[in-house]
Amino acid sequence: MSAPLPSRIYPVVDSAQWVARLGQAGARLIQLRLKDRTADALRHEIREGIRHARAHGVTLVLNDYWQAAIEEGMDYIHLGQEDLDTADLSAIRAAGIRLGVSTHDEHELERALSVAPDYVALGPVWPTTLKKMPWAPQGTARLTVWKQRIGAIPLVAIGGVTLARAPLCLAAGADCVSAVSDFIRMPDPEAQVRAWLAATVGSATV
Repeated sequence: MSAPLPSRIYPVVDSAQWVARLGQAGARLIQLRLKDRTADALRHEIREGIRHARAHGVTLVLNDYWQAAIEEGMDYIHLGQEDLDTADLSAIRAAGIRLGVSTHDEHELERALSVAPDYVALGPVWPTTLKKMPWAPQGTARLTVWKQRIGAIPLVAIGGVTLARAPLCLAAGADCVSAVSDFIRMPDPEAQVRAWLAATVGSATV
């Protein structure tokens, strides 16, 4: 039986400083997605992210780097479909780390479910400008279908999600809503966290 996620909002950030800033503002589930760093810089950011997460009561998710997640004692690891090809899932489980998996179509959902994830992410729900996506926008109706398929496993909506759209995702069946730009690229990210928290109170279907 999958445990519920600790929050309905799930900012994705690109440096440890954001864990401190958004955690202090009230975010309780944050993904640290680090790109283009040396091994030493990467490890430093992960350790700083963990330090800030513990200081602010944040459940921290590390994207991709499963070996570092094991070595540093992360709460969660988030893997894309390509990461499932190489990650040692047995070692991740043995370390007590929970697992989130990205999905974009039926085949990927089946593959994700085969590894018994602790949450499933579906995206992009709407068009996203953050990175080029080979998949068409899924729409909120697909969230409803995915939730019916996965049952008690938490469902995360990501991709083009904004403050205004977040409640729509929850109403459609998502347990949690995630974004990058709508948090860290806002003029006042801390206020944005508080606005998201207010907008998603009582909106979840589960």
